[in-house]
Amino acid sequence: MTETLNVPASAATDPQPAPPGKDAAPAKGRSLWTDAWHDLRRKPLFVISAVLIVLLLAMVAFPSLFTSASPQVGDLTHHYQGKPNYTHLFAEDWFGYDTQGRSVWARMVYGARASVLVGVLVTLFVTILGGIVGLVAGYFGGWLDSVLSRVTDIFQGIPFLLGAMVVLTTFTEGNVWVVIMALLFLGWTQIARVARGSVITVKQSDYVHAAKSLGASTARIMFRHIVPNAVAPVIVVATTALGGYIAAEATLSYLGIGLAEPAVSWGVDVSSGKDGLRTVPHMLISPAIMVSLTVLAFIMLGDAVRNALDPKSR
Repeated sequence: MTETLNVPASAATDPQPAPPGKDAAPAKGRSLWTDAWHDLRRKPLFVISAVLIVLLLAMVAFPSLFTSASPQVGDLTHHYQGKPNYTHLFAEDWFGYDTQGRSVWARMVYGARASVLVGVLVTLFVTILGGIVGLVAGYFGGWLDSVLSRVTDIFQGIPFLLGAMVVLTTFTEGNVWVVIMALLFLGWTQIARVARGSVITVKQSDYVHAAKSLGASTARIMFRHIVPNAVAPVIVVATTALGGYIAAEATLSYLGIGLAEPAVSWGVDVSSGKDGLRTVPHMLISPAIMVSLTVLAFIMLGDAVRNALDPKSR
C-alpha cells in the first residue's frame, strides 16, 4: 500500500535555490573604513562638525574671500570706534575696531591661520612621535616596553600647560615653531599610550601569528599588518586632541608667553581684548567665540569618528 504525499502546487512550480557553484557571485564584504564612512554620512554630529571645519579651512586658505581689510594696518580715527555691526555680512566693521583702529573681524579671519596651523602641526608631530613610541613598546615588549612606559609616565606626570610655560619662558621671543615645540614636548604621551594598547591587542591576532610563521620580516609585520589595524584609535584621539591644542595656544598667548604681536592669532586678540572688557567687550568675546567653535567642531568630529570606528557601538 502506497501513501500519497499532498504537495502544494506552488512548491512544484517555484524554482529552488541553485546550489553554490562557480556561477554564484560571492558576497562583497566591506572594510572597517568603508563601513565607518557609510555610518558617518548619516550622523548629524559629523555633518555639522564637517561643515564648520570646511568653513574654517576655507578661511585659513582664502582669507581675502571673507574680508578685504588688513589685520595689521589700522586707522587711529577708529580707535575703540564702532560697536559690532551685523547688518552687512562680512563687512569691515562687522565686529567693530580695536585699540589700534584695526578691524576685529579681519583679525579674526587672518588669526585662524596661525591658530589652526599650530593645532594641525602639533597634532601631526605628536601623532608621529607618540605612534612610534607606542608601536615599538607594544610590539617588542619586555625591557624596552618597561623603559618606554616609564619615560611616558614621567612626561605624563608633568602638568601640560605648566610644562609648556616652562619651555616657552626659556626663549626670548615666541613664534609659531616655538609654541609647536613646547606643546609637542608634553603632548605625545596620550597618543603613545593609546598606540601601545592598540598594538598589543592587534599583535595577538591570528593573521599576525600566521605572518610570523611564514617568515615575514619584522618591518613587514609592523607596517603591513599591525599599523593599518591599530591606527583607528590613534586617529580618534588625535582628532579630538587637535581642538585642545588650538585652545592651548590661545591660553598661552593670553598669558603672554605664547604668540605675541605682530603675530595675528586668536589668542593674541583675546589677550589684547581683556583690557577693554568693560567698554568694548566684543574685542575679547569675538575671538573667544571662534576658539570655542573650532574646539567644539573638532571634538564633535572626534566623537563621531570614534562611534563609527567602534564595532561595539554597531
